[in-house]
Amino acid sequence: MKGLIDCNNFFVSCERIFNPRLRGVPVLVLTNNDGCIAALSNEAKALGLKRGDPYFKIKQFCERLGVHVLSGNHRLYGDISSRVMATIASLVPDVEVYSVDEAFVTFDDNASPAQTEALARELVRRVRRDIGIPSALGIAPTRTLAKISASFAKSYPAYHSVCAIANDTQRRRALELTPIGKVWGIGRRLRRRLAEYGMNTALDFADRPEADIRQLLNITGVNTWAELNGTSCIEPEDRSAERRQMCCTRTFATNISDFNPLSDIVGYFASTIGRRLRRHGCAAPGVAVFLHTNSRRPDLPQYCNSAYQRLEQPTADTMAIAEAASKALKAVYRKGYAYKRAGLIVSELCPLGHAQPSLFVDAADTERHRRLMETVDRINAATHSRHTVHIASAMPVETLCRCEMQSPSYTMLLSDIIKINTSANGL
Repeated sequence: MKGLIDCNNFFVSCERIFNPRLRGVPVLVLTNNDGCIAALSNEAKALGLKRGDPYFKIKQFCERLGVHVLSGNHRLYGDISSRVMATIASLVPDVEVYSVDEAFVTFDDNASPAQTEALARELVRRVRRDIGIPSALGIAPTRTLAKISASFAKSYPAYHSVCAIANDTQRRRALELTPIGKVWGIGRRLRRRLAEYGMNTALDFADRPEADIRQLLNITGVNTWAELNGTSCIEPEDRSAERRQMCCTRTFATNISDFNPLSDIVGYFASTIGRRLRRHGCAAPGVAVFLHTNSRRPDLPQYCNSAYQRLEQPTADTMAIAEAASKALKAVYRKGYAYKRAGLIVSELCPLGHAQPSLFVDAADTERHRRLMETVDRINAATHSRHTVHIASAMPVETLCRCEMQSPSYTMLLSDIIKINTSANGL
């Protein structure tokens, strides 16, 4: 049996760990630059607020109703996520981290339904006890059904955070109650197309003959159909092998016109991309840098362009990526424009160990740089900071983003650690 453990309102739950005043009240967490709603509590949802709502449109509404609004603190959320996943892995050996707040687990097929449910409830209990994050867990024969089961576990309190689809009657009832647009792998455009053929629920879709589905959809859609009918055919993803592109982009709180700040920002992008490449065992043959002005300011001159710079050989070396990114930035930068957004993209990635070396690059020098990057990664991992050791040209872009309502990084920075009054007077 497969299981999906899904943390409830994850960003909000992370904030509530360290600020109990946020419990039981409406809370919003905003995206970068405090632009839109990224996550919201159930209390905020009850007020009619939705994910993706622009903050400037609802600011007065939130102030009037006393909604607590926070800027996103993604370093904190990432650290809490790693702790959640470690807790899950301590109880279930087969864990596939799917996202920052979701993980698939595999239960022992030889265990009885009662034993499986008991382990599932222990998982939910331990994540809540050890980390402080509430979660829900769905159990089913396939990953797609487990996603549906988890949604029921979150939505209906009677399940007490654990829902199992253990037989065909339960499967059909769950599919009947699930709109087709809520099925994992069915997007908005696909939902409209299926509705034209009378498939409005997951059960309508699952009851169609396989031949009809093959005529309408590609292999991914056919796999989804099979999973809804109880046949497991979506296997754990080898994301390192299949990853073909990475990017690091930011929208700035204020427009930037000068070259030097943009150069520092692109240096930060290069550091981030290099670290991700090494973590996933990939190498990049080149880098692309793009710049955008603010399209919502028609009163300002508009410019949008990108430039590509090929590397001497595919690599994950931060310094080589930063040098190529700097050249690409010089090619794309134009004076006289106020830039609102920038980014660095690497594509056509290959496994790091299979990268074709260049005849014109010293192999000994390549090896020295590889060891240097390993050392930098170890130091940064040991200090729980991505930037303890970094290239000189890298400027953390957080300093350029609007985050006026951000909570402290309680678990990441010593200066932000919670302080307890232990004086004689007490609290």
